[in-house]
Amino acid sequence: QLQLVESGGGLVQPGGSLRLSCAASGSTLRHYAMGWFRQTPGKEREGVSCISARGGSIQYADSVKGRFTIFRDNAKITLQMNSLKPEDTAVYYCAADPQGIATLDVVGYDYWGQGTQVTVSS
Repeated sequence: QLQLVESGGGLVQPGGSLRLSCAASGSTLRHYAMGWFRQTPGKEREGVSCISARGGSIQYADSVKGRFTIFRDNAKITLQMNSLKPEDTAVYYCAADPQGIATLDVVGYDYWGQGTQVTVSS
């Protein structure tokens, strides 16, 4: 019954910042690992960042380390994106894994939001 809804996407200039949020309904996120993924046309969906159910394990893709930060509570998950680059342009999805273990592999997640568009351009 878990539903996820992303928000916060939009158009931003290179070097700018955006904050993405993913809100849960139907269930608390307390026992779920959460991940952010992104996808561009013609490419496979890739993991961006993830966080375990208890928040003790966090992972980032090499391409976003030092620029993106993930954090959570029991109702939503947030991705703070700084120093954005044109190559960050994609549809960003949040996802939930009831096993509670953080991973950047898309097959580990059972629930997905509808996505929010992020465009980095001058």
